[in-house]
Amino acid sequence: MSQPPAPPVIAIDGPSASGKGTVAQLVAQKLGYHYLDSGALYRIVALAGSKQGISWNEEAALADMAKDLDIRFENGEIFLNGENVSAEVRTEEMSRGASEVAVHPQVRRALLDLQRSFRKTPGLVADGRDMGSVIFPDAETKIFLTASAEVRAERRYKQLMEKGNHANLDDILKDLQLRDARDRERKVAPLQQCEDAALLDTDHLTIAQAVQSVLDSHAAH
Repeated sequence: MSQPPAPPVIAIDGPSASGKGTVAQLVAQKLGYHYLDSGALYRIVALAGSKQGISWNEEAALADMAKDLDIRFENGEIFLNGENVSAEVRTEEMSRGASEVAVHPQVRRALLDLQRSFRKTPGLVADGRDMGSVIFPDAETKIFLTASAEVRAERRYKQLMEKGNHANLDDILKDLQLRDARDRERKVAPLQQCEDAALLDTDHLTIAQAVQSVLDSHAAH
């Protein structure tokens, strides 16, 4: 008997604060697909490391720990070992931590099988930096969703201010530019647009327009 075809995957990659998470979640809702926020996995590793007293530069210790983490995404909430850590993983500190732990090849390998396990019927929308290039190279729809660093910094600034957090636009822009460079220059799974990925620049798009662009691209497959 032949194997049934693997559930379809929409892989949405792009730089930090490009809006790919919001777009990916809305696309998943509209299609009734599962959703994987791969960036959250690295935030969770950074958070779990902090809780266990493991420094973000201790590659082997972080990788060993990552293999045993019990992670669940449910109704927009993130659970680590049964505890709701949604608010903790969304802080700027854990965003920075995610970028630091993600450069470690051993950590990326430890999370590979976990990420692929999210591929279930009827389909999956996965967002991150290497969804189309490494995790799901056979994804039927690949999108590289981006925006200029200035636009992304502005969006992040507004988000933080709306949540009542103090924020400095210049600091956010510098942090994003540093993170972009780190993501592009790392040796393993650097941030890049796959040859078979459609470019979606959201500088002048609303969220609804970006979501529709992804749906149109998927329908074309």
